Amino acid sequence: MESRSAGQEEESWAEEELRTADLGDGRLNRRAGVLLRQLAQRPQESIPGACQGWAETQAAYRFFSNEKVTAEGVLLAHVEAVQERARQYPVVLCVQDTTELDFTSKPQTQGLGPLTYESALGLYLHPTVAFTPDRVCLGVVDLWTWVRDAQAHGTKDRASRASRPIEEKESFRWLEGYRRISGLQKEMGEATRLVYVADRESDLFELFAEAESSGVAWLIRSNQPRKLEGGARLWKAAEEAAELGPIEFDLPAAAQRPARHVVQTLRSVRVRLAAPYRCDKKLQTVEVTALLAREEEPSPGVEPIEWLLLTNLPVETLEAGREKMHWYLCRWQIEVYFRVLKSGCKVEQLQLHTRERLEAALALYLIVAWRVLYLMMLGRNYPDLPCNVVFAAEEWTAIYLVTQKKRPPRQPPSLSLILTLVARLGGFLARKGDGLPGPKALWIGLQRARDFVLALEARDAL
Repeated sequence: MESRSAGQEEESWAEEELRTADLGDGRLNRRAGVLLRQLAQRPQESIPGACQGWAETQAAYRFFSNEKVTAEGVLLAHVEAVQERARQYPVVLCVQDTTELDFTSKPQTQGLGPLTYESALGLYLHPTVAFTPDRVCLGVVDLWTWVRDAQAHGTKDRASRASRPIEEKESFRWLEGYRRISGLQKEMGEATRLVYVADRESDLFELFAEAESSGVAWLIRSNQPRKLEGGARLWKAAEEAAELGPIEFDLPAAAQRPARHVVQTLRSVRVRLAAPYRCDKKLQTVEVTALLAREEEPSPGVEPIEWLLLTNLPVETLEAGREKMHWYLCRWQIEVYFRVLKSGCKVEQLQLHTRERLEAALALYLIVAWRVLYLMMLGRNYPDLPCNVVFAAEEWTAIYLVTQKKRPPRQPPSLSLILTLVARLGGFLARKGDGLPGPKALWIGLQRARDFVLALEARDAL
C-alpha cells in the first residue's frame, strides 16, 4: 500500500468534509479544503502562522476577500457531511445556543457592534450543533451571526423593541433555528429523528405553535411564567404532578459553583398552554409536556437545582423522563464546543478587515472545533475501535514511537490508547484518578503529534 504523509492525510479528511463545496469556482473549492487542513494543523496560530509561508498566507487572504466566499457557502458542504453522519443514528440532538465573540482589540474590523457591555465590540455567534445522545459531536447544521446596532441597543428603545413582531427581534433566531431543523428532518426522512434542544432563551410560544404543524421534536427549558388553558399556572401544575422517580447525574463546575453529584425527582404532566397576546397576531393554545426535575434534599448551604423542561413529546414513564433529561444534559456539550472554538482555535484573535471576511474564516474554524470534539467523544464512547478509523498509519505510529519509545505494534492499537497518548502530549498526566482527557489536552497534543510526524518523515528522507 502506498504510504501517505500526515499532510496528505489531513488533506484527505478536509477534502472529504468539503467534498460537495460549491463556491462558484473550482479553485475556491480546492482552496477551502487546503485552508481547512492548514487551520486544523495549527488552530492556535494566526492565519499567517497556520499557513507557514507568504504565498500561502496571501492565498488565504485572497480567499477570504473573494465576494463569492461566504460563511453560508463554506458551511454548506459541512452540513451535508453532518447529515451523512447523522443517518447512522436513530436520534440526533440539534443543540442551539449563543456566544459573544469579543473583537474590542481589533477596531479596524468593519461591521462590528456593541456586546453585552456596550464598551465592548464584536459579534454574536448562534450555531446549531448536532450531537448524538452519547455526546458525540457530528458538526454544525446551522449558523446565525449578527451585530447589534448601537443606537437601537440603547435603554430608551427597549419598550419599542418589546412591541415588535418576533421577526424583528433577536429572539427570532431561535424560531429560525427550529425551522432549519424542520427542513433538515424532511430531507433526512424518518430513519433518524432530529430533536431541537435549547435553553431558556428559546422559551417562545411562537416556536411551540409552529411545532404543532411541523411535528418536529423539541425540548427546551422553561423561562416564562406561563398560564394554562383555564387560568391555572404552569409551575403549579408541574409541582402537583405525580412523581415518576429519581434521576442522578454529575453537575459540572461553573462560575462560582463547584462540580457535584445531583439527585433529582422527576414529575411529568401533559398540559395546554394558553396563548399570550401578541400585537401582530393571536395565537392558539398548544399542548406540551411539562417535566419538572427538582433536587429535594440538597446538601446544607447548597442551592437546589430545579429545572422545568417543556417538550412536544409524551413523557409517561420514568424511563422516558430520564431519556429527556439526558438529552437536556447533552446541551452542556455546546459550552465545551464554544470553549474549543475560543480557547483552542483562538478565533477572537483573528485580524480581518470586514465582518464578511471574519465570518468566512469563522466558518472554517467551526469545522476545526467539531473535529476536536468528535475525536474526543468518539474515543470515550467507542474506546475499542482501532485507531486507524481516524488516524493515518504515519500518525499513530509516530505518536506511539515518541511517547512509548519503542517500536509500534503491527496492528493498530485502540482509539482510546492513541487518544490518551495524544492527550499526554498536551499535558494530560493520565494518572489513576485523572479521569478522561479533555479537549484542551487533545487539541494541544494533536498539534505536537503532527510535528512529530513531519520530523520522522524528514529523518527518513535523509
